[in-house]
Amino acid sequence: RLSEQEEIIMVSRMKKLGVFLLFGFFCLSVFPGTTTAGPKLDVLTQLEAPMGHGSLMAFTILGNFVAKADQWGFILRPQETPGFLYNIREMGQNKARWKNTVFGTEETIITLAYVAGGTPELKEFLPVKIPIAWKMLWSEGIASQGMWYITFDPELKTIADLKGKKLGLGLRTQSDWGMDATLFLNVAYGIDSKNSKLFYLGPAKMTDTLLDGKVDAICMGMAAGNAPGAKKWLPSSVYLKLKASGRKLYYIPIDPWAIEKINQKYGTTYQVEKVPAGTLKDQQGELIVGADRVFIACHPTLPEDLAYRYVMAVAKTVPLIREYHAIWKYVWNLEGMVSGLTEENTHPGAIRALKELGVWDKRKDYPPFIMPK
Repeated sequence: RLSEQEEIIMVSRMKKLGVFLLFGFFCLSVFPGTTTAGPKLDVLTQLEAPMGHGSLMAFTILGNFVAKADQWGFILRPQETPGFLYNIREMGQNKARWKNTVFGTEETIITLAYVAGGTPELKEFLPVKIPIAWKMLWSEGIASQGMWYITFDPELKTIADLKGKKLGLGLRTQSDWGMDATLFLNVAYGIDSKNSKLFYLGPAKMTDTLLDGKVDAICMGMAAGNAPGAKKWLPSSVYLKLKASGRKLYYIPIDPWAIEKINQKYGTTYQVEKVPAGTLKDQQGELIVGADRVFIACHPTLPEDLAYRYVMAVAKTVPLIREYHAIWKYVWNLEGMVSGLTEENTHPGAIRALKELGVWDKRKDYPPFIMPK
């Protein structure tokens, strides 16, 4: 949970650093060869998320410091995208990216794209199967977006109560806010566009529609780190805006049976998380949310040395920049980088780096992510 003081400090720092860092990174990305006469640097693109999503700014800051360190031999170029679903679809069809691009994704996206792409429930999000055995580089944390709700109406207590209501969801190109929310509504609760009004607005717009009374509830999200016992939840900017409104907030949890139903149907690994009472404004009791793990992944053909340098750069740089972004301060941790990783699903270059960092054996403390076949 972020305290009021921590929120103020975080926002203040972001305002001071945001424009400067974005401009500096833009210059490095567009004119990489104008600042040095040294050897040519590799350019590693990282597909991320829409502008306004926390991870995009976090990795932009990281990219700036990696470039300034002048020791890793590459420029990290985070790229704004429509969302994680775009990332895996783009990577699946654009072979030109395989040797120079990494991407943000989740274990559930990889599984659903592999086994259920093109099925009626997922066709609008994943039109075709993407049967690629991607390689993981490191695990970023866990995310609960799209698997619980927030409302101003105290009569809406369960997700089942949302049937027949007007709901604000994320974009169709977003895995959590869009696909996960729809999948759970449709398959687990029988809520769809035929019996309810679903508006795919994206996090920012759906927040405004709730404040304006144009929808009854919106899906919600927050993130946490992987390390056992280190669950300090970082709420999304959507929540912070609603909190600032001063209005009474009511939270709608997900039912554990709904998560089990989806996992049994698709072989996914959505998990149940319990958020302690008092973590969020007006939260009276324990809140049950769904969650899945976020990974940075790549195609198996990404050069081994580049994968090694990338993981080492992340591990060595983030401790120096933790005060510049809440994701690095509250979500990332060195040990958590190996959550879900196995000898089979991890890129050889990443394994080499994580062994040198002394955390590779820690993967045994986490449930493995078993790649679909």
